[in-house]
Amino acid sequence: MTSIPSLPDPAPPPRGALLVVFLTVFIDLLGFGIVLPVLPRQAEPYLDAIGMPPFEGGAGGAVIGVLFAVFSLMQFIFSPIWGRLSDRIGRRPILLISLTGSVIFYAVYGYAVSSPVDPTPSRTAAITALGLILVARIGAGIAGASVGTAAAVIADCTTPENRARGMALIGIAFGGGFTLGPLIAYFGLAVFAQARWGVGAIASLLSFVALLIAIFVFPETRRPGAGATKEFPNVSRSLRVLKMPGVGGLVLIYFLSIFAMASFESTLALLTKAAFGMGDDANFLVFAAIGFTLMLAGGGYRPLAKRLPERQLLVIGVGLLLMGMVAVGAVAWSVMRAGTVAGEGSPWRWAFYAAAALAVCGFAFVNPSVSALISRRADADRQGEVLGVNQSFASLARILGPMAGLSLFSLHPSHALPYAAAVVVLAAVAALLPGIIREPVAHHPA
Repeated sequence: MTSIPSLPDPAPPPRGALLVVFLTVFIDLLGFGIVLPVLPRQAEPYLDAIGMPPFEGGAGGAVIGVLFAVFSLMQFIFSPIWGRLSDRIGRRPILLISLTGSVIFYAVYGYAVSSPVDPTPSRTAAITALGLILVARIGAGIAGASVGTAAAVIADCTTPENRARGMALIGIAFGGGFTLGPLIAYFGLAVFAQARWGVGAIASLLSFVALLIAIFVFPETRRPGAGATKEFPNVSRSLRVLKMPGVGGLVLIYFLSIFAMASFESTLALLTKAAFGMGDDANFLVFAAIGFTLMLAGGGYRPLAKRLPERQLLVIGVGLLLMGMVAVGAVAWSVMRAGTVAGEGSPWRWAFYAAAALAVCGFAFVNPSVSALISRRADADRQGEVLGVNQSFASLARILGPMAGLSLFSLHPSHALPYAAAVVVLAAVAALLPGIIREPVAHHPA
């Protein structure tokens, strides 16, 4: 085995570092959650103007899909790049670049959708607006590809024994951003009197606040002696990461778990409308409740990580996620088979809420457990790169999961196929787990 340089023990986690890590991930998900509910409607007038209505099938819907997918595609490409660069030049400059990019590109989004839609925009104006929206989504995806670097900051600041508790902060930030993003979008539109640019302005302003905090309170956490090679990130290096003992299997588990969860999330609004007759406002509350559950479960994970090893928490998480998906599929099958909408107060609606909560809690346990185990099996001078590759495949799962879920949703009247597919995927994860978690954890210097 290659000898690993001796590094000083990690210092106590600087409050400024962990605060900025939390804010960086929170802003990433917050910006995504703010734009997510309104992007299709804000792009609709421009697509109508060029003869591609998005809600009547065809190319318009595909354009909306591209505007969503390109965000995760950029994260897939750039997560290893940012992570590797953070190993070379430090975490602070990468996170500052990330937050600066968020400020700029959410402002670009606000400008793009501010192009007048009444009267109907000209074809040239519509194409320009759509082009700027695409640029904004690409830029925001690149800027937001720093979650792996954020995880590396936590690895810098924690001992291996406390790594899982630190990684849980990322899950809490995910849940908080996912919860508050849609809330801020709807309330922000009201505050700005339905101004179309308001959503982008809010996301850009919040990113700017986080950037200022990072400038003044975030210390560099990459410790002296944690040198990295000058080789630039590339496909070959990513493949070598996947071949590291114990790492490739964990990345696969993370990819498959997020694939299953993304399939569920992408079809959630369709299922609640078909099975329970929920409209946009009710679905908005459902999504907010899911994010809130994710945040609470992440908070509950931290004290458990003091008493239980990451391996055991990972097994618990996969089990809860699997049981939740089985229950969601069973509810969908039962309600749709009955042929009537399960209205308010229906036992099936409460069963669905319980099933969704079970799945979300399971995912809240999987996320930090995998990140902590991967960090402990990576060399100290490759934390950013290795965790960046893990986040890269997570982004790929967030592209493929919705594609699979949305494709399967209407293939059967029960609408249960996406959840059945998720169960199959998670069963494969459960089968892989024993061999992967038995592999020894290499206690590299943190």
